[in-house]
Amino acid sequence: MTDFRPNAPAGSPAEEDADARAARADPRAFARLYDRYVQPVYRYLRSRVGSADAAEELTAQTFLAALESLPRYDPRGFFSAWLFSIARRKAADYFRRRENLPLEEAEDLASESDLPGETAQADQIRKLTQLIRSLAEEERDLIRLHFTAGLTFAEMGALLGKKEDAVKKSVHRLLARLHGRME
Repeated sequence: MTDFRPNAPAGSPAEEDADARAARADPRAFARLYDRYVQPVYRYLRSRVGSADAAEELTAQTFLAALESLPRYDPRGFFSAWLFSIARRKAADYFRRRENLPLEEAEDLASESDLPGETAQADQIRKLTQLIRSLAEEERDLIRLHFTAGLTFAEMGALLGKKEDAVKKSVHRLLARLHGRME
């Protein structure tokens, strides 16, 4: 299956570990990790909360918490999994403070089309959006982590406490189920 993850973070687990160790010794070295992950964390949070302003604030909170917690990070795992666990907690905190859940922006984009081809595509986007909304939160999070945040299956496994193969199978089954429902 083709990997459609946009702008996946560059760097091997060994590079992440080296960067995390350097940042533990000198917080200025945290900039490399920030540069590598700021966009994937933002995209993930934006997909969770539906608001650019809120996602920017949560991204800042995520990196501040990561920097403050860096001395407790164990560099034998995936830094990305550790960082996204912080981002997930920040998103959960956000929803505990709010009453309204965000709407997917794809429907807004879909309603703006004029041409027949765009209308057909808009209908598909609307249907896919509805299908994704009907998924359990855990399943929606798999989609966000892989396609929006760009995490690998190994990173997702480390984050979720599951084996890489189990995560990969879950994502592939989920995509097959969505594909079947789209047809």
